[in-house]
Amino acid sequence: MTVQSDLQKSVAQAESLKGSYDTFATSTLDNAAMKMFQEMSQDMQRHIDSLNARLSYIEKNNPMYQQQQQAKP
Repeated sequence: MTVQSDLQKSVAQAESLKGSYDTFATSTLDNAAMKMFQEMSQDMQRHIDSLNARLSYIEKNNPMYQQQQQAKP
């Protein structure tokens, strides 16, 4: 596995968790729990943004990835 594919998997997993937190927040009637899940969702979005930034950096600066992009028709 490459770092790039590991990051892509991590982004997908983080997005899935964020979706779960959003669902939990809308499913509860407990205001404290709703706030907690909303905050967790916001935290996860920051993680997703950081992972995507790193993924973009790798795609722009990794010669191996650039070679793969050039080889595609």
